[in-house]
Amino acid sequence: MTIYASNSLTGKHALITGATGGIGYQTALTLAGMGASLTITGRREMALEELKQEILEKNPNAQVFSYKANLSDSSEREALINAAEQANGFISLLVNSAGILGGDVVESLTEAELEEIMHVNYTVPILLSQRIYRTMKVKNQGAIVNVSSLSGLRGTYGGTAYCGSKFALIGFTQSFALEAIEHGVRVNAVCPGFVETTMGHDAIRAKANRENRDFDEAYQLANQGLPSGRITTPQEVANTIAFLLTDAAANIVGESVKISGGSVMR
Repeated sequence: MTIYASNSLTGKHALITGATGGIGYQTALTLAGMGASLTITGRREMALEELKQEILEKNPNAQVFSYKANLSDSSEREALINAAEQANGFISLLVNSAGILGGDVVESLTEAELEEIMHVNYTVPILLSQRIYRTMKVKNQGAIVNVSSLSGLRGTYGGTAYCGSKFALIGFTQSFALEAIEHGVRVNAVCPGFVETTMGHDAIRAKANRENRDFDEAYQLANQGLPSGRITTPQEVANTIAFLLTDAAANIVGESVKISGGSVMR
């Protein structure tokens, strides 16, 4: 369902990380439908090409640049930004959607797991934002949305590493927002719970394994346990991200917008 005007983001250039994942994928489709020029990035080249083709099928005049990159590598981050700017100009919008699951209970958590999860989910969004913010600051405009999680607002069993990374991302969002707004740049986060994506289903499957349930039972319980009666769709997350990127959200700064089906109210 289209809820935004097709010219809502005309003249804007959005860089979307994790664009081959469910939330990033749907966000790219949504922003293209709002008139934004896009740079989409991820690790799977074929999936990026499929997304690009779907965007162009739905929006024949869209400006879409795809670039495969491992954002954990500083040289690849720099190459991505340079290529994106050459293709579509100034990056005025950034969606930090790339992230990974993982971890275990504290007694079983390895140092390698902890470092990887923190690096991908926390350090990389900071370093990418830092680099892109340089130009946003000069131009006195821009908006950044970090994809955190309800797991960044409350702990979960076995979630030390993942929750820690998402709590940290919210801390970054709030602190950076205070600095950036002085230069016309807004920074916010979205915090979805379980989402109808591969990653969301993997999280439910992991919970099912811990509780000795099969996936179908755990999935049903995840839906029934929410006041809304269902988990969130990628489109609902994308719509929230899109709103935060528009001028309609001009005075929303440093917020962590929950998409919880009523499960977390505070």
